[in-house]
Amino acid sequence: MQRRGFLLLALLALLALTSAVAKKKDKVKKGGPGSECAEWIWGPCTPSSKDCGVGFREGTCGAQTQRIRCRVPCNWKKEFGADCKYKFESWEACDGVTGTKARQGTLKKARYNAQCQETIRVTKPCTPKTKAKAKAKKGKGKD
Repeated sequence: MQRRGFLLLALLALLALTSAVAKKKDKVKKGGPGSECAEWIWGPCTPSSKDCGVGFREGTCGAQTQRIRCRVPCNWKKEFGADCKYKFESWEACDGVTGTKARQGTLKKARYNAQCQETIRVTKPCTPKTKAKAKAKKGKGKD
């Protein structure tokens, strides 16, 4: 009998916790704490120093302005920005004339209403094919 009571109490606590988390997510999506504005327009994430790392993103809605913290990955592609997320195909074969290989990406997600291209094409230099020498494992082999 005590187990049922404990399980029922645990279930009620779990339901209350998930309900509180859902309410918190709804408040965050609306534009910020204490905000009555529904149509926020967010600018790009601007790193505080150099061209990547922690920075800020400014948003406006009517006369209101907010700054939120954001992070620009240090390996982002400057051609299409950090707020445009793409799904890429496999790399094509190496073009012997240019010495590059290419692949195409289709837009998967545009964060913060960013202006993103629907499809993009990226290239990179071909790597020469060299076989890596196998390293012998120490301590486990027969001598």
